[in-house]
Amino acid sequence: MRTLAALLVLGLIWTAGLFAFVDRIQRSTEDQPMPAVADGIVTLTGANSNERIAAAVELLTVRKGHRVLVSGVNREVTRDQLRNATGAVRRIYDCCVDLGFNAVDTVGNARETADWARAMRYQSLTIVTSDYHMPRAMLELRAVMRPPAFALQAYPVPTASLQTRRWWRSPGAVRLLTVEYCKYLAILGREAVLGLGPRATPAAPQKG
Repeated sequence: MRTLAALLVLGLIWTAGLFAFVDRIQRSTEDQPMPAVADGIVTLTGANSNERIAAAVELLTVRKGHRVLVSGVNREVTRDQLRNATGAVRRIYDCCVDLGFNAVDTVGNARETADWARAMRYQSLTIVTSDYHMPRAMLELRAVMRPPAFALQAYPVPTASLQTRRWWRSPGAVRLLTVEYCKYLAILGREAVLGLGPRATPAAPQKG
């Protein structure tokens, strides 16, 4: 009985945490102001990549950063294909958008971003990714780009299916948020146990 009671308590804590996590995500994009000017802008590819990239390029257009890094681009995608898919202005895109092809997950995004920031000698970055992905992305990024050497600010892109307060009625939304919440908890646990963690070794600066 004690084991069952403990499991029930843990289940209630986990569920309460999930709802708090979702509330945080939804609030992050409510009446979101434009971010402060940063040295660079980084967008992480994944679900809804076109929306993420478009948001980052829009920030570049209004001079919220000097350059954009698109991290985690599929190697089979060309610059023109990506530009056309996001509707970016060619002049701005060709001038000031860099593509990163090395990252295959969020950990890789963090390392690729750190390499790019050091190569560009940038100290402040605006991070653009989907709202549900932002909490985990910021954890991974801050593990390899710790203050005061780097200042990171989040600019989450809203996910339409998650904007409703009755998200639990959508199986797709429940699945997406549950998986993301579990990944987020796993990283929190890693950081608590291992400090910087085995994945948080700072990337070596690039020459040039």
